[in-house]
Amino acid sequence: MISVIIPTLNEAENLPSLLDSLCRQGAGNEIIVVDGGSEDGTAELVARFDVTCLHSHPGRGQQLHLGAKAACGEVFLMLHADSDFPDGGLQKIADILAASPNIIGGNFALTFDGGDAFSQWLNGFYGWLRRRGIYYGDSGIFVRRSVYESVGGIRPMALMEDYDFVDRLEAAGKTCCIDEPALVTSARRFQGRHPITIVLEWLLIHALFYFGVPPQYLAWIYNSNRRGRE
Repeated sequence: MISVIIPTLNEAENLPSLLDSLCRQGAGNEIIVVDGGSEDGTAELVARFDVTCLHSHPGRGQQLHLGAKAACGEVFLMLHADSDFPDGGLQKIADILAASPNIIGGNFALTFDGGDAFSQWLNGFYGWLRRRGIYYGDSGIFVRRSVYESVGGIRPMALMEDYDFVDRLEAAGKTCCIDEPALVTSARRFQGRHPITIVLEWLLIHALFYFGVPPQYLAWIYNSNRRGRE
C-alpha cells in the first residue's frame, strides 16, 4: 500500500482536482491530508473525499512529519497540493519498487505549468539538478517506509525539509526518477517576479543552509520575500 501525504494551507482551489485524480487511481492505497490551519475551507472540502485529514501547525516539514507518523503504507509518496498528479502514477511507483528491490525511492520528472520562457528554463534546470541527485518536494518524492525510518524521516523544519531529506535519501541507496508519466506543478510562486531575483534567492537560501543558518531564519527570509510580493 502507498500512503500519499499532502500538506495543505489554504488550498481549496487546487486540492479537489488532485484528490479526484488520486482517488480514481488509489484503490487499496491511503491518502492523508495534513492541514496547517487553512482559513478558506480546505479542511471542510477534504471531508467530501475518502481520505484522512489531520491538523497541524503550519509548515511543510511539520505537516509531512506528522503525516508520515500516522501513515500505514509500505511506501510513502509526498505531494504538494498544487500538483497535477499523472494518471497511472501510483501504479508506476508500485511497479518500479516491486521489480527493483534495490531501488529505495525517488521522484517524478517535473514540468511547470507556466507557458513563459522562465518556466521552460526551469523544466530543464530541474532535470539538470536531478541528474546530480538534487530534487525537491514539488516533484513527488516517494520512499519505502523502512528506508524513510532508517534515514530519520522528514524533520519538522521550518524550511528546506525536502532538500535535507533528499540528501540523506540519496546517500542511503539507489533512487530513480520516473520520467513517464511526468508530474506537473504550478508555477504560481514565480508569477510577478524577475527570474534573476528568483535564482538569487534560491542561491542565497541554499548557501545559508549549507553554512548552518537555522531553518527558521531561512523561512523568515523566504516568507518576507513572499509578503513583499503580495
